Amino acid sequence: SELIRGFLLSGMPCPSSCPPGLLALMAPGLALMATFSLPSQAGDRRTLPVEKPSGVKGRTLILLDVNTKSPVRIISENFLSLQLDPSIIHDGWLDFLSSRRLVTLARGLAPAFLRFAGKRTDFLQFHNVKNPAKSRGGPGPDYYLKNYEDDIVRSDIALDKQKGCKIAQHPDIMLELQREKAAQMHLVLLKEQFSNTYSNLTLTARSLDKLYNFADCSGLHLIFALNALRRNPNNSWNSSNALSLLKYSASKKYNISWELGNEPNNYRTLIGRSVNGSQLGKDYIQLRSLLQLIRTYSKANLYGPNIGRPRKNVIALLEGFMKVAGSTVDAVTWQHYYIDGRVSKVTDFLKTRLLDTLSDQIRKIQKVVNTYTPGKKIWLEGVGVTSSGGMNNLSDSYAAGFLWLNTLGLLANQGIDVVVRHSFLDHGHNHLVDQNFNPLPDYWLSLLYKRLIGPKVLAIHMAGLQRKHRPGRVIRDKLRIYAHCTSYHNHNYVRGSITLYIINLHRSRKKIKLAGTLRDKIVHQYLLQPYGKDGLHSKSVQLNGQPLAMVDDVTLPELKPRPLRAGRTLVIPPLTMSFYVVKNVNALACRYR
Repeated sequence: SELIRGFLLSGMPCPSSCPPGLLALMAPGLALMATFSLPSQAGDRRTLPVEKPSGVKGRTLILLDVNTKSPVRIISENFLSLQLDPSIIHDGWLDFLSSRRLVTLARGLAPAFLRFAGKRTDFLQFHNVKNPAKSRGGPGPDYYLKNYEDDIVRSDIALDKQKGCKIAQHPDIMLELQREKAAQMHLVLLKEQFSNTYSNLTLTARSLDKLYNFADCSGLHLIFALNALRRNPNNSWNSSNALSLLKYSASKKYNISWELGNEPNNYRTLIGRSVNGSQLGKDYIQLRSLLQLIRTYSKANLYGPNIGRPRKNVIALLEGFMKVAGSTVDAVTWQHYYIDGRVSKVTDFLKTRLLDTLSDQIRKIQKVVNTYTPGKKIWLEGVGVTSSGGMNNLSDSYAAGFLWLNTLGLLANQGIDVVVRHSFLDHGHNHLVDQNFNPLPDYWLSLLYKRLIGPKVLAIHMAGLQRKHRPGRVIRDKLRIYAHCTSYHNHNYVRGSITLYIINLHRSRKKIKLAGTLRDKIVHQYLLQPYGKDGLHSKSVQLNGQPLAMVDDVTLPELKPRPLRAGRTLVIPPLTMSFYVVKNVNALACRYR
């Protein structure tokens, strides 16, 4: 009986030396094994009975298989996308988007959308002035800062004379002065945010040129959110300033998609009056008509309404919007932030209850959208740890990656077409790149995702997770496994390969045996762990034991896998994130695009 149990748990075939009659004795066990391959939905974590061998206490070998015949979901090629907040106009970082290093980092995450939007979207005014130096009233508060700003203008003029992408190499002194300026502005921005009172922002024609140049050079498609709080006396949208911006963009032949406003459910607290869903829908129809009048944008995509957390009043706003303008938008959008800035423990990122808060929101949004426009694509925009700019040494640490990777896996499994990460670079701590233009842990996690994960989502089948069910309590897994076809853009792997990505929130290692179609295949491991003495607080990471860092301003490091021999059990270290490419599976679902 011990021999039988051993074969059942390992998934190995009975050898030629089996005693007579052993196959007959194994029949009931084989029937039990068959239950491991019962069809299940993506992400299904039902407990299936597995008998543990005697003498092995508290250890469970997890058996894992993947349905390779057909995908359960197909998401956008631009699934993982990026956001820039308009606050970069205020704090000066917009002037540095031409940085060679920033463009290199952004190119690493292409193809993707670049959404230019945030809390200051509805205080943004377009001003068609080409050279901002001429419109400055006098010297700045600091002579050196004034000179530095003029240097930026002069360098921009020089760049205009070049053809193609406008890439700059900013002197270190300029970057140091900019960091000082941004630190001062950070306090102003935080004060505005906590008081919920925002000053107006001016976007000049040159600033728009810089923004588009960054997106275009990085291989990103720009999505621009227009100001929705310019209202007429009857509360309808005043489109005059938006029309000026559209005409300028069209004259430059900029390929842009559009949105209107940001979190309309918060307008009452911002301006003292609300805009209901029906009126917002009419505003979107007005914007669609405006786009159709401009040849460059007659077929441009339009996304919205970008609502906040779907509470009762927000759902009512979304329903009113969908009744009027559901067919007008190309995708329905909403935002999600997990926790507020008062949370101050790294262990918060390990709470499965926190990781699961997104599931209920997805269901609420899908219910409304499918009621009015069945099959309409849904996007999650502006996702981040917090809405208040994040927390230093927490939301920019390795530990925050558990939340980010689980968000990607959960959204893909639920069929959300695009997720927009807030933010690529800004004044807070939710970003992927810091103010020294160094990539943070979530950047490297995103880069691995882009390199290894394709748009086809596969269902997984698991057995062996031993969990004690407590009545009245939801079972929340600390081992999360997702599966996709390997990215077609990765030429290191033939079509038909499969990539698993695994989050282990346990404080002990877990062992996974690949079964079924994945059995006895060569596997490439990409194990991401914190680097240095700070542990989960670390802002540096290592891949398979090698620290990750840019080679130079134009070169990202090679992401080298660790090959595992065929049939080897996967050992997942505690509190880690990892990717596993199962080579040459020849999965039917993954052979064709």
